[in-house]
Amino acid sequence: MRTTTRQRRRAWTAGALASTLLLGACGPGANTEVQVPFSATTGAAAKGKDGLTWLLAEEPSVLDPDIDASTADDTVLANVCERLMQIQPDLSLAPGLATSAKWTDDTHLVLTITEDAHFHDGTPITADDVLYSLKRHAAEGAGESDEYGNVVGMTVSGDHEVTIETSQPDAILLQALGGDGGIVWNRAVIEEHGDQYGLPGTSDACSGPYEVGAWKAGTSLTLTKADDYWNPERAALSDTITFRWAEDSAVVNSLRAGEADGSYLDAASSAVPLLGNDDLTVTQGPATNAWVLIPTARGAGTDPRVRRALSLALERDGINTSAFGGLAQPGRAPVGSGAWGFETDVFAAAAEQLREVPATPTDTDLEAARDLVEEAKSDGAPTDLIIASSADVTRNVIANGVLSAAESIGLEPTVRTVPASQYGDFYGDEDLRDEADLWIDEYYISKTDPLGFYKNGGSGATVNYAGFADPAYDDLVARAQGATDDTERSRLTIDLQRRWNEAMVWIPVVESPSTLVTGAGVTGAPASAAFLYYPWAADLGAAEGAGE
Repeated sequence: MRTTTRQRRRAWTAGALASTLLLGACGPGANTEVQVPFSATTGAAAKGKDGLTWLLAEEPSVLDPDIDASTADDTVLANVCERLMQIQPDLSLAPGLATSAKWTDDTHLVLTITEDAHFHDGTPITADDVLYSLKRHAAEGAGESDEYGNVVGMTVSGDHEVTIETSQPDAILLQALGGDGGIVWNRAVIEEHGDQYGLPGTSDACSGPYEVGAWKAGTSLTLTKADDYWNPERAALSDTITFRWAEDSAVVNSLRAGEADGSYLDAASSAVPLLGNDDLTVTQGPATNAWVLIPTARGAGTDPRVRRALSLALERDGINTSAFGGLAQPGRAPVGSGAWGFETDVFAAAAEQLREVPATPTDTDLEAARDLVEEAKSDGAPTDLIIASSADVTRNVIANGVLSAAESIGLEPTVRTVPASQYGDFYGDEDLRDEADLWIDEYYISKTDPLGFYKNGGSGATVNYAGFADPAYDDLVARAQGATDDTERSRLTIDLQRRWNEAMVWIPVVESPSTLVTGAGVTGAPASAAFLYYPWAADLGAAEGAGE
């Protein structure tokens, strides 16, 4: 799972790695076509560099996803903390700290832990460490606890073995172990720091190719190459990587000035002024990211008719152009097509059939939307709609698009601006959610299986804030999680997708691929959304011939 965020003239899929996207650059005089490569990876680095500088859209909040996990947090943490499974640049799944993971029957998953790994403080990773970590992730209120909804028991079952018992077959549990729910912690370090763990001034409790060095709050965070990394074949190429943060415009200016080696852009539109710069390379890659409108448990947003009406009236093409420079796509579903890790053609065809998600509303769409609003009003539904946004450009553009759509169908919308420093609190602060009918955010999952998203519509899901409840939906989630056959699981998941959009549990706005910018002579990082979980900085370095 995750807590912050980012169709379809063309589907972005993990299988479309060699394709190239033709785009019209936006801005004065920019009517020429430009080519943006679309790939899971960039070329391999020939050698490391003494030090790298990388730009983030915001300062990390806490390097502990059991507490919180923003995009900035995960971008850093992916290089420090290893998981039991490892998501690859093409978004496939491979062994991590678990050398094997096997279902011995329908409800028992046995993890064999590598005997070679050790934490940054030199202590070996044991099965007890793995069990402690899994229980910490699964604890009530933990950020990853929803991944363990079917887990009924976890035990050390051998010297280097842990067994997870589930109440039913769970087809996506293994993928969860490649995300933040699979990090293996050094218990002693976490207990030493207590409530301060993961904040500036604390050491990390992990085993990855980099370790946390100096974190100067408000200024920079530096990772240093782990001196005695347990897996020398996957050791970091470069000695240090220093993260700095700034708003989008400042990130763009710093990249133009050559003051940084690269950035995973928070907004795809930020790449537009960088296109055509000979010193910079822009690459897009597969992602599960989607910008969505998330309803709360108050006001007009609780009525599915109002939500469907708003979706029908939303000008997604215009939002894509204005907020993303045309580098995204109008969204038909609330999860990006990078999640289609299997049965790709089947999911693509099903997405084309989704209703009430026009790229540009027709007169018929708007008439249907007004009828839905009138029907809801006649049943006593409120017409005022409070839209929460923040001061950043992307959300402001989307907010204005929602405002215009709502006014056009008889709603009375207002926009409430929430400081960026508080915006992520919508996921955990009920009082804050009570101040708005819906908020705008980007959401992604760590899995290349759409079921990993659509389970969020279950009546007990922690992010089902509007209280959508449908026993048939809950039954489908359970059946899909138990369907280890891909064809059967895709059929059930497509049914969930249809039901989700009929209720418009969340309203899809734009699907956005991952967007990577690298400086002159810098290469090696994945261009896909794997950077949130895969140790991407370890691969980053100088291209062949760079600096010669």
